[in-house]
Parts: sequence; C-alpha cells; structure tokens
Amino acid sequence: MRPEGPGLNDYLELEVHDLEVPVLTGIYSEETHLPQPLRISITVGLDCPAHFSPDTSLAASKNYLDLKRAATSALPAGVHFTLIEGVADHIAETLMLQDSRVQWAKIKIVKLAISENGEAIGMTLLRHRR
Repeated sequence: MRPEGPGLNDYLELEVHDLEVPVLTGIYSEETHLPQPLRISITVGLDCPAHFSPDTSLAASKNYLDLKRAATSALPAGVHFTLIEGVADHIAETLMLQDSRVQWAKIKIVKLAISENGEAIGMTLLRHRR
C-alpha cells in the first residue's frame, strides 16, 4: 500500500479475512427487514518497530481480535446502514480511533445474498489517517 524507497518507515499489515457477519443494510424493501450476510475482510497498515525479536510483546503490534471485533461486536446493534460503504466506513473509523498507530485501513465487503453464481459483488474502501 505504501510506496517503497529510502527514508520511509516500515509498517506492518495485519489481516482478518472472510468474516461472515449479518448486518442490517440495503436500500430495497426486501433488504431492510432482516440482516444480510456480508463477507468482510480487513487489512490495516500499522506503524511498527524496526525489529521484532522472539520476545517482542503484543504492545509492539495489535491484537488481531481487535480487527475482528470492529466488524462484529463494534457494529451498532439495530442500526440500518443504507449502503455497505457505511459499514466499511464505521469499521475503518473504529480501528483508527482504537489505535493511533493504524495509518490506513482497507475494508472489503461482499454482499453474499445477491450472488447468483458464486460471484463476489461488493466494494472496497481504503481509508488513510488524516
């Protein structure tokens, strides 16, 4: 995600992919009553130390479960997101508010309910810290 070259800091990409999460989302009447299954994948770019030794503590990285929680329990219960872009935005903002070392978040969401032949129909949001 970040261009390579002299003078640039290292960063770490943490990933949690293919979470299946029921979310209230959609614009059509048949979508607005029940949660839809979404497949959510998250990648974040995290500032990191210059070296990870065998005894480096978790504080030098980020707990992967924080990424998972941002797409599951951190989504507000009972809130209807008109667009899945709003779901992605909420996840990215949650991750950036949790940890100032998160420099960017990439959230990919696939709407499983509208797939007819196994195709992945959805969107990807890449949000950079401002």
